[in-house]
Amino acid sequence: MKVKSIKNWETYDWLKFKHYAKRLPSISFSFGLFIENDLTGVITYGLPASPSLCEGICGEKYRHDVLELNRLCLENNKKNEASYLIAHSLKLLPTPKIVVSYADTAQHHVGYIYQATNFIYTGLSAKRTDPENCYLTNVHNRHQPSGQPQVERPRKHRYVYFCGNKRQKRELLDSLNYPIEPYPKGKTQRYDSGGCVPVQRQMF
Repeated sequence: MKVKSIKNWETYDWLKFKHYAKRLPSISFSFGLFIENDLTGVITYGLPASPSLCEGICGEKYRHDVLELNRLCLENNKKNEASYLIAHSLKLLPTPKIVVSYADTAQHHVGYIYQATNFIYTGLSAKRTDPENCYLTNVHNRHQPSGQPQVERPRKHRYVYFCGNKRQKRELLDSLNYPIEPYPKGKTQRYDSGGCVPVQRQMF
């Protein structure tokens, strides 16, 4: 297995047809998992949608260092593939970086893969509401017309990881504004919808 930086467009079919969310997020960095030169999984990092999150994690000083691990999608999801892709892609990010990722309780995700890759667990996301129609059309709430009935947004498990040298990681940990909590447990499901993506090959 190898993890390599890829072009953003190389993730599009994976995210639109295989990942359960079926929409493209903000993408600043994208990486692929290659097995015998076949692209068998993708991971993307981008700017979080919430400016308050960027400032809230470690304060104003580090708000521009925050990234969200916003998509993870694998063709077969065999043992150790997801953890290998996450761990090695984190090493390829510029430093220092604060990476936040969420496990969606509405999709029965707990975040065991983040626990296996030494993310810090900081509890559940805040209680919020969304336009009711966003769950029927799969269109993000930012693009919904105003005045719609509101429904409670499913809360998500929030995980944080610090990228950098020992000094940078220590400074970021000292600045963390969220309490560190014990890892949650429970039943979990796969992070994709089972769709097919054409296999892409690259020569190294």
